[in-house]
Amino acid sequence: MPTEATYIALLCSLLGGAEPESRQFFEVYGYERPRYIRVDCETPTHVIEVGMDETASVRDSVHQAALAAHFTGKLPLVVLIDTDGAEGRYELEMRLVTGHLGVAYARCPAGFLESWAARAGLRSGRAYGEDDLPSDPTIAARCPLDRVLEAVVTN
Repeated sequence: MPTEATYIALLCSLLGGAEPESRQFFEVYGYERPRYIRVDCETPTHVIEVGMDETASVRDSVHQAALAAHFTGKLPLVVLIDTDGAEGRYELEMRLVTGHLGVAYARCPAGFLESWAARAGLRSGRAYGEDDLPSDPTIAARCPLDRVLEAVVTN
């Protein structure tokens, strides 16, 4: 099974102009060197944290997205990679917590991301910075990143 890092790369490749594993530096009183956090995927408008559905560490995603949003002034987004086709404990927690806190949330099937990326060469070329998200609403509903990104930006 692919790792979280694999899905971060796949997800960032769908979002034109996104930078995987970007660093955000900040100063901490008493330390000589600045500290930093890593943002899983950063777009011109969003900081995105990616987590796997069956790991308790996914709870950190909300914290990391909120902290990155604080440092960048961008909008936070948490994306959970669904490996089993069911909303499990951590997915339920993330849906409820992100909704309560007003943090954007999406759940994307692992197989969808893998197959969409594998067929990228079959789609017409796109200019740098353009998203490669599905335009067909039926397909896009499987991983509703376009809806989440648009809704957050326009609200």
